[in-house]
Amino acid sequence: MRIFAKKALMKWQLYVLLAPTILYMAIFDYFPMYGVQIAFQKYRPALGMFRSEWVGWANFERFFNAYQFWNILENTLLLSVYELAMFPIPVIMALLLNQLTNRKFKKIVQTITYAPHFISVVVLVGMLYLFLSPQVGIVNRFLDIVGLSKIYFMGEAAWFKSVYVWSGVWQSMGWGMIIYLAALTGINPELHESAVVDGATKAQRVWHVDVPGILPTIAILFILNMGSFMSLGFEKAYLMQTPLNISSSEIIQTYVYTRGITGGEFSFAAAIGLFNSLINLILLVTFNTIARRMKMTSLW
Repeated sequence: MRIFAKKALMKWQLYVLLAPTILYMAIFDYFPMYGVQIAFQKYRPALGMFRSEWVGWANFERFFNAYQFWNILENTLLLSVYELAMFPIPVIMALLLNQLTNRKFKKIVQTITYAPHFISVVVLVGMLYLFLSPQVGIVNRFLDIVGLSKIYFMGEAAWFKSVYVWSGVWQSMGWGMIIYLAALTGINPELHESAVVDGATKAQRVWHVDVPGILPTIAILFILNMGSFMSLGFEKAYLMQTPLNISSSEIIQTYVYTRGITGGEFSFAAAIGLFNSLINLILLVTFNTIARRMKMTSLW
C-alpha cells in the first residue's frame, strides 16, 4: 500500500485526469447496484426499499413460470446469436479497405460506411418503415419491377430478426472497422516487405500478416461482445415492434419495459434485468477464461 501511495504521489497528474472517470463510474454504475435488492422485494415506491416486503425468489419464479418466458428467451437468444454472427463483417471490411492503394477512394468509402453511425435510432427505424413500406417503399418497388411479390417486412414476424440485424450491420460496420484499421496501422511494415520478398500474394499477406497482427484486438472486442450478448438495443426493438410481429420481436428488454415501466411492476422488472445481467456476466467470465487458457489476449 505504501509503495502504491508513493507511486501515486509521483504521478498525481495522471490520477487527477483519471478521477472524473472513477467518480462517474462510482455514481452512475456502482452506486445504483444497491437498488438491485428490489428484485427480491415486493417493492412499493411509497414504502421505499427499506420498508418494502421481502419475497425472496418469488419474482424470479414468476418470470420463469410465465407463459411468455420461453418465447421471450428464444427471441432474445436467436437475435443475439444472429447479431454475433455478423461480428466478422467489420474485420473483413477493414482488411479489404486496408488493401486499397487509392487514398482518396479509400477515404470516400470509409466516410460513406461510418456516416450511418451518427443516425439516431428513431430516424433509422423511420427510414426502415419508409424503405420497406409495401406501398411506397423502394425495396418493394424493386421487387415489383423484377416480378416478385411484395413483402410486408415490418408486419411479418419471420422478417423481424433479419431487418433488425442487417439494418444494425449497415449502421455500425463502418464505425466498428475504425478500430481494426487502427490496429492494422500498428503492424510492422517490415513483415509485409519480408512476405513480398518470399513471394507471398496479397491474400497470403492478409492471412499470415494482417490477421495475426489484429488478432489480439479481435479477441478483446469479441470478449466484450459476449459480455453484452443478451443486452440487445431496447429502443430499436421497441420502435420496430408491431402487433403483427410481436411473436418474434418481444425480447427481454421490451418485456422489462412493458411490465416494469408501463405496468409499474418494478420488482418483477428488476428481477428480469438481474437475470439478464447474470447471464452476460457468466458469458464474459467464461470466454475470458477460455481466451486466457488458450494463451490469447484476455481482459484480465
